[in-house]
Amino acid sequence: MSRVGALIGSPARALILTELFDGRALTATELASVANVSPATASEHLGLLLSGGLVSREKSGRHNYYRLASPEIANALEQLAVQTANIGPAVKSIRKARTPIQNARMCYDHIAGRLGVSIADALVKKGALIALDTDFELTPKGESLFETWGINPADLKQSKRVFARQCLDWSERRHHVSGAVGAALANLAFDKGWIARAKERRVLVVTPLGQRELKSHLGIAYDHGETTG
Repeated sequence: MSRVGALIGSPARALILTELFDGRALTATELASVANVSPATASEHLGLLLSGGLVSREKSGRHNYYRLASPEIANALEQLAVQTANIGPAVKSIRKARTPIQNARMCYDHIAGRLGVSIADALVKKGALIALDTDFELTPKGESLFETWGINPADLKQSKRVFARQCLDWSERRHHVSGAVGAALANLAFDKGWIARAKERRVLVVTPLGQRELKSHLGIAYDHGETTG
């Protein structure tokens, strides 16, 4: 624990890890810009994260690309951020408009933010998922629904990773779906053109087609960053 704490205790390394939350592989130069340090300093930070097992490195051509070491690392870091978000002096609660990253974003390889929570809620409401302890269970009704979308539940169950985890969302303080099921849903949404990456880092936008399909399949009304089920 002390070793991990030392690794994430640097503001620059924390920014680097946060930037990698959406599962992309980035170069040291790109991450240096995010962390507001020189490329040489970013390389030093990345070396520490690499030796500590928090990131992995892949060489392509002349460049080294870095990503989070695993979905489990991404989930653990996000949960740490959630659990510590309320620690500190009490402040007056003021309702603020959601930012784009709070509305819809990628968390490693699954959809998070208000959109991710709304998808989880809709699947539970439809009887496709059941919340059990810290995970979700896919029901026979859910398996049929996934098959109509071209997702094979048997393939997901054979994955070595967690099947369907209840991932506490840092901005919503409620659960979205991570694990193999969460990744499959994100891939589905990208492949069918329901969502796309915005210019802002990690932010997702729901396309007009996605708005119609989310309403049709899940009863989710998404308009200009707001979602209702």
